[in-house]
Amino acid sequence: MANAASGMAVHDDCKLKFLELKAKRTYRFIVYKIEEKQKQVVVEKLGEPANSYDDFTASLPADECRYAVYDFDFVTEENCQKSRIFFIAWCPDTARVRSKMIYASSKDRFKRELDGIQIELQATDPTEMDLDVFRSRAN
Repeated sequence: MANAASGMAVHDDCKLKFLELKAKRTYRFIVYKIEEKQKQVVVEKLGEPANSYDDFTASLPADECRYAVYDFDFVTEENCQKSRIFFIAWCPDTARVRSKMIYASSKDRFKRELDGIQIELQATDPTEMDLDVFRSRAN
């Protein structure tokens, strides 16, 4: 495994669903998973536009790494409705070391496939990506 980052393929569905989230706002969030056996990133879960932030956090496993994209709506101090697309690298401390290494080495390449990400967060526990963190990073 000379170059771990280049060994991970990205399933076409990952990009298609992201474009739907970005352009049509078809989804509130997308959770991506690396299938180690197939050596590719796949869509694990799609969140409907009506889903809440709590639905999003509940879809991230407590002891496994994931990538996620979240479409965050907020109101600015000028009372303007805005949204930002967040990329979240979820790597809890309790995840397997091998899994953390694979997700870390594949992250940049995967993120490049998703054109239109505005803000990146890395989280090892839920407090690192709570709504206050989203609000402070969005402005």
